[in-house]
Amino acid sequence: MHIHQLTLSHFRSHKHTQVQAKNGPIALFGRNGAGKTNIIEAISLLSPGRGLRRASTAELSKSPDNIGWKLNAEVISDVNSNLIETSWTNTSSRNVKINDKLARQNDLAKFFRVVWLLPSMDRLWIEGADGRRKFLDRLTLSFFPKHADSVLNYDKAMRERNRLLREKITDNGWYKALERQMAQNGLLIQLNRIATLKKICTAQDKSTTMFPIAELSLSQTDNYMPTDEDEFISALSESRHLDIMAGRTLIGPHRSDMEAIYKEKGISAKDSSTGEQKAMLISIILANARALKLELGHPPVMLLDEISAHLDLDRRAALYEEIKALDAQAWMTGTDKKLFSELGREAQYFNVIENSGVSDIEEVDFSIDNINS
Repeated sequence: MHIHQLTLSHFRSHKHTQVQAKNGPIALFGRNGAGKTNIIEAISLLSPGRGLRRASTAELSKSPDNIGWKLNAEVISDVNSNLIETSWTNTSSRNVKINDKLARQNDLAKFFRVVWLLPSMDRLWIEGADGRRKFLDRLTLSFFPKHADSVLNYDKAMRERNRLLREKITDNGWYKALERQMAQNGLLIQLNRIATLKKICTAQDKSTTMFPIAELSLSQTDNYMPTDEDEFISALSESRHLDIMAGRTLIGPHRSDMEAIYKEKGISAKDSSTGEQKAMLISIILANARALKLELGHPPVMLLDEISAHLDLDRRAALYEEIKALDAQAWMTGTDKKLFSELGREAQYFNVIENSGVSDIEEVDFSIDNINS
């Protein structure tokens, strides 16, 4: 799977940018603020959700125009070609079209699989569980396209139940349908997450890599998660008194956490060094791509922002070799083109520049002189 053509219109700093891309590594280089990350953010919006920065639709519109934005992409998967368009104007909500037909945002997961790694994720293991759940759900979505619907339906029912709890409503009739919906979708979320962790752990164990293996598991606040629908419904019903006092739901997959152990050393990810934590994240993303390739016949598109900045030369070279072995389209950003020199002629190189607040992009040929200049 790869993007053959990408067009950004009035998106962030890009008034009109078009990229003709090939499968394989893609290096986007340029100074800070040139608009490199804006390009991979645009790609992330070809999948369900708010993209890698989780920005509102209005924030994505190019200033000072603020007339809205549009993204178009031709996605090649095996022998199939699909046209994806997503757009927003200040007079309407975000629209999605797939092959010129209106579609739901969650339908994007059926046509485009993508994983990403950002510098902000470097603190994943030492910050709150919410960030780890979002990270895990993004991995899960790459394997289970309907996972987005389960999360959406669960969150919608839980928000309504929490409203009843805050209003201290005790009538069973108000809760019954909501709790059944939470149970049905909550179990699917939990099962999908567990299956995803198993797939990624298996992919790590079967690989030969310089990156450390992260043993992943799913834990639960208060160590309790129902295992079938009836048990879940009963647990929610019995917990209402405590939930009313807390003003929120205390049982369910929204209380889960993803834990990681540095396998070789037997220590928790949160107690590992900063470099080890970063290396484990890279290991997980690479394992995700390997598992998807095994399952689907092709890897996902990979978005790696400033991925090389804090890697030593050996690990940087190892990362590039793994990307090439995967035959994945990997969009990578960096401030210096020298960071990508190990890729040689097997990558496409794009110089991203900014002038008076408007970003532009030009493809440059690889050469030793060009890379080192």
